[in-house]
Amino acid sequence: MKKKLIGTARGILQADTIFKNAKIVDVLTASIYEADVAVVDGLIAGVGKYTKANEIVDLKGKYICPAFINSHCHVESSMAMPSVYCIEELSWGVTTLITDPHEIANVSGIDGISYMFENTKDIPINYYVQVPSCVPSTPFEHSGSTLDILAIAQIAQMNGVLGMGEMMNVPAVLSADTDVLAKIDWFKDRPIDGHAPQLTGCDLQGYIIAGITTDHESTTWKEAKEKLRSGMCVLVRQGSASQNLEAIIKGAIEENIDTTNMAFCTDDKHLADIRKEGTIRYCVVKAIEMGMNPLKAIQIATINAARIYGLKHLGSITAGKQADFIICDDITKFENLTVYHKGQKIEQIVPNKPIWNHIIDSSVNIKDIKISDLKLDKKEKYPVIKMISHQIITDKEEMLYNDAITALKKGDICKIAVVERHHATGNIGVGLIKGYGLKKGAVATTVAHDSHNMIVVGTNDEDMLLAINELKRVQGGYTIVQDGEIIDTLPLNIAGLMSDLPAENLIKRLDDLTDKAYKAGVSKDVDPFITLSFMALPVIPKIRITDIGMFDVESFSFIK
Repeated sequence: MKKKLIGTARGILQADTIFKNAKIVDVLTASIYEADVAVVDGLIAGVGKYTKANEIVDLKGKYICPAFINSHCHVESSMAMPSVYCIEELSWGVTTLITDPHEIANVSGIDGISYMFENTKDIPINYYVQVPSCVPSTPFEHSGSTLDILAIAQIAQMNGVLGMGEMMNVPAVLSADTDVLAKIDWFKDRPIDGHAPQLTGCDLQGYIIAGITTDHESTTWKEAKEKLRSGMCVLVRQGSASQNLEAIIKGAIEENIDTTNMAFCTDDKHLADIRKEGTIRYCVVKAIEMGMNPLKAIQIATINAARIYGLKHLGSITAGKQADFIICDDITKFENLTVYHKGQKIEQIVPNKPIWNHIIDSSVNIKDIKISDLKLDKKEKYPVIKMISHQIITDKEEMLYNDAITALKKGDICKIAVVERHHATGNIGVGLIKGYGLKKGAVATTVAHDSHNMIVVGTNDEDMLLAINELKRVQGGYTIVQDGEIIDTLPLNIAGLMSDLPAENLIKRLDDLTDKAYKAGVSKDVDPFITLSFMALPVIPKIRITDIGMFDVESFSFIK
């Protein structure tokens, strides 16, 4: 193999394909130059002047750019089967995914992670996994599965595993919890993702010294800059619910900082949004529109991510790298892309068929719920989750009992509940939420980070109960209910998280449900389903709700 590569690189042996007359997007020197690219056995043999090949592709001055890398994503959050999701990513120039399958792991454990690998094994994409570190994310909720150190060690041996996924249990890290440190130590010298929203000062230093290398939770430039200065790699997130790119990139441009330790990611993005604009391609274009040098934006999307995750065979158009690249006319818009993976042009790809087992497709197991289960306990004051526009962080408010009842009747706030759906424990947390905007009926989903119990928001208990029973009937999904009628339901028949529908069908259904949610009054400042799903995640400030009750993230305790 090495002899063949050397011979091809020297122009003595014949390449499989030569891409002639290309403008090379050089992310190593942040420049562009004209050359040919010789490819053999899926690798770039050389960049220069080449003539011997089985096939010659004349690019006629088009750009050849390294393919994009999505540095942190949860495939399950697209609502699509993994193979369907990968096809959408490929169409927008992403040939490498670094995924954290903790969504399905919280429902189905190791079986769920194995399913994700199995459903993508024949797709021409580099599918890497960070082993979920926090399943469940905290002991303050009930998940479908628990991954202890033995389970993590088992997953770590799977092909395609890079390191450890986001460490969400910040208090356990800072208190030097023995079990948590054992998980971190298992992956020493490998990339370990963090999850440290609003962590600062000495606590941030303590979190980093534990061995955590990345973070994707910065929502401001001030936060991102402190993490960069502390040695962390900042993954700039632009998803469907959390859109942090503008704030961070604006600061990076204004201060002209070195962006070597920054990469782009989506975290959670709906398939419909991906179809409209892509994932990392959208990040690059938006950064350029904000005034960032195009080559710098491309570096963040390619070589930076490859270096952060130790992917030495990816990230640049240079000899020895895997032949993953994009061909296009304009590196500021990245439209009408031709995408190559291992030197092969990405053509029409058929998604892999679903692979079923009882753990994956029978995942909603709840006790019978009564109207009385959704009543608020009468007390003097109630905590209220206050949603923030285009963010998944929240603020905390308080209301007196009479004020809360009045606000519910006026539609100024809604009731929110989380129903345990894995073990039929009967656990139900009930609380109040402000800023969701729903004016009539109920919206419910079994996508509720990270334990993925059932979450429902409503203006009345009757519609909330109907929504709960509808999701029980279809074994998970999204539903909208009004005046005792089911307006629409999208079943998510894979672990209550994903659908086996083809992309076009699923996108139409997602768009339809989103439109109906907005017509029911849901605020345009939130994603009706993705943003709602994060209201159950007890590791993001300031206040959340789980199946056990209302939770104060800052004090890491339940609110009595």
